[in-house]
Amino acid sequence: MLANLKLSQFLFLDIETVPEVYQLDKLPKIKQKLFEKKMQYRLKEGQITADLYEQAGIWAEFGKIIVISVGFFVKDDGSEFRLKSFASDNEVKILEDFAKLLNTKYFQRNDLKLCAHNGKEFDFPYIARRMVINNVKIPKQLSVFGKKPWETPFCDTMELWRFGDYKHYTSLELLTNILGIPSPKSDIAGSDVARVYYEEKDLPRIKKYCENDVLAIAQIMLRYIGKDLIKNEQIVRNKS
Repeated sequence: MLANLKLSQFLFLDIETVPEVYQLDKLPKIKQKLFEKKMQYRLKEGQITADLYEQAGIWAEFGKIIVISVGFFVKDDGSEFRLKSFASDNEVKILEDFAKLLNTKYFQRNDLKLCAHNGKEFDFPYIARRMVINNVKIPKQLSVFGKKPWETPFCDTMELWRFGDYKHYTSLELLTNILGIPSPKSDIAGSDVARVYYEEKDLPRIKKYCENDVLAIAQIMLRYIGKDLIKNEQIVRNKS
């Protein structure tokens, strides 16, 4: 089935998220209590809620998006791969700019596939939830209410690796390693993003990290369909 898909059908994407504030005690009191309720079943013996707050960025109710990176092949021969990022301290701007991209004629095509690693369980619903929270209209590609799973334009490189095994989780870092793809985690890892954002205030570094993840996802898809990997000279990075 994958062999029948054209490379230009895919819009590869990845997001970077952080807690909406750096420390639990900076949240409004009511939201602190709500976070405690959400975490009560995750606490291990000897832990307190604050110990889990560094994970707040993975929950759309307590986190925010600071980068959305996308990549796509201009032609089906794979000769040019373009990378573009939406990175800002203003989450609404990120979401609006990403929605604007999806609403352009090029990405309105009926055969478009949004592709991410673990995207069905994280990236796609996270973006949609943050759009609702921020009153940003959800583009049709992310509006899946009432659709059957096979009717959604989603492609998930982790799901493809499962080969029907629904209990299997494989990280992007592990999958790139076993498939002989350069690691996207050579600088920082996901656990470093909040620190780099709040303490070092280095959003460009996080943007580059996110773009490397998108490139890795595209490389994995190329391995799945038996095509050559992307070479450095084929990559065009948008400077915005």
